[in-house]
Amino acid sequence: MVRILVVDDDRNTRKLFSEILAAEGYDVVSAANGVEALECMDREQIHLAVVDVMMPEMDGLEFTKLLRQANENLPILMVSAKALSSDIKAGLRAGSDDYMTKPIDPEEMVLRVKALLRRFQISVEKKIQIGDVVLDEEALTVSRGGEVVELPQKEFQLLYLLLSSPGRIFTRIQIMDAVWGEDSETGWETVTVHISRLRKHFADWDERPSAGHPCQTAETGRGDARKPQAVRETHRPVFCHRCRRPAGHLHHHHWRSHPSA
Repeated sequence: MVRILVVDDDRNTRKLFSEILAAEGYDVVSAANGVEALECMDREQIHLAVVDVMMPEMDGLEFTKLLRQANENLPILMVSAKALSSDIKAGLRAGSDDYMTKPIDPEEMVLRVKALLRRFQISVEKKIQIGDVVLDEEALTVSRGGEVVELPQKEFQLLYLLLSSPGRIFTRIQIMDAVWGEDSETGWETVTVHISRLRKHFADWDERPSAGHPCQTAETGRGDARKPQAVRETHRPVFCHRCRRPAGHLHHHHWRSHPSA
């Protein structure tokens, strides 16, 4: 199911937006500011964020900039009472994909959310299509033309997680939490094992970019199987849990403080 993160410091606004989106069949989680939103993203697989601008601790502009600095391609709909042209430009320059002004029209917000999900190829119907490749969450199958591969549940969930966020680099902890659950006692090595199994499932598929290959897209977002970015770099934290800065901006003592580094 598509999960949307609503970030707003006003409780009534969070409740209103959550109810509007839940009525459309989306799973909705909420946060009161950018710091809480980052913590939520560490725990949950988020497909789209609806973000206010003016919030304490970390506002919507800083939150959005942090995501973009970390090469996080999460679709962001910025919603704010700040309606001047300069405010809208500031939101778009920060990295938001769309901007709405309050008070919002519920139907318009839903339409904008659906448009962003289409643009990022995320479907509420529990299917993902990347080129000719279709992942069906209900059937646990990956198909392309007349070829259909049925996967074990965990392998499918892992591939679905990676393909639902093209270009995003996941840490091993994020993958473990999303696929096996936060309380799982399974070791992180199982991620590598499942990635290897996925490659074997699709070893006979044509690997030309034009043909479409699920492991290529999951690994790089660009169809280059020689650079398994999402696999090779899954040990790197996206954000420092101490200072909330992108991993690329961490100091050496920060890296040593992370068991996943």
